[in-house]
Amino acid sequence: MTVQVAAFYGFTAMDPAALPALQAELRQLAQGAQLRGTVLLAEEGVNGTVSGPEPGVRQLLERLRQLPGLAQLEAKFSQAPQQAFHRLKVRLKREIVTMGCPTVKPAQQVGTYVPPQQWDALIRDPDTLVVDTRNAYEVAVGSFEGAIDPGTSSFREFPAWVEHTLRPLVAERRPKAIAMFCTGGIRCEKSTAYLLQQGFSNVHHLQGGILRYLEEVPEPGSRWRGECYVFDQRVSVTHRLEPGSYSLCHACGLPLSPADRSHAAYREGVSCPHCIDRFSDADRARFAERQRQLQLARRRGEAHIGAAMPEG
Repeated sequence: MTVQVAAFYGFTAMDPAALPALQAELRQLAQGAQLRGTVLLAEEGVNGTVSGPEPGVRQLLERLRQLPGLAQLEAKFSQAPQQAFHRLKVRLKREIVTMGCPTVKPAQQVGTYVPPQQWDALIRDPDTLVVDTRNAYEVAVGSFEGAIDPGTSSFREFPAWVEHTLRPLVAERRPKAIAMFCTGGIRCEKSTAYLLQQGFSNVHHLQGGILRYLEEVPEPGSRWRGECYVFDQRVSVTHRLEPGSYSLCHACGLPLSPADRSHAAYREGVSCPHCIDRFSDADRARFAERQRQLQLARRRGEAHIGAAMPEG
């Protein structure tokens, strides 16, 4: 049986005093609808990815669209052969995507939205500076041809990279446009708000993110290279949002390509080329026991929470 996966976000001013009651309501609704995944609530809006029966997903989105400023809340849909998440989390946060810059207000000002069908023409222009706003381990799975990788390990590092690297680069190259992108649109949208606040101009971002691009733009002629990392048990997707070839290392949580899984350092659930030097023998013994329990649970047809997804 397949389940529907929905990724969504919306920037809007929310009453902090009302958030705990909304959190409880959404948790009850999602549990009753047999949904799993994560919904984040903050003063700046809502962000989430859930999976489950299509009627339940629709019911949750309809409730969110009743909130002030979210009537036009969009979602990106795909299918998974089974539940894409182990549990349901509805959390209150300071930010729905953590940049650490509370004065940035995407609900008030963001860059220019670029539809997927117009994206390739923009980034093909040599006068456009193309920036991937995701983390380095995501970029390693796939990115747009010619995009700059900031090499960040978390979104909190992005403002510092802008000041130390992007600002001098823009002064040197004097691009006509800056084009930024991320998985679903939320990080690049907040990034454009930050750049505008910091005095940059001609800032653009991919509307709907990589996921919408892969869904709507045919692979022949596309400037996308590789696969797209996603924060659920599918790990990666390709054009048309088909399941990709990556899996997770259950020791360090990083994505593994088929080549990684063929490496001498790879032991399922225990180690991989990315983390072989990070953990002690005692850690690996513990991971091996966890992997044994996971395999036993699989044989019994039971769920076992054995993987930790990296945070965006």
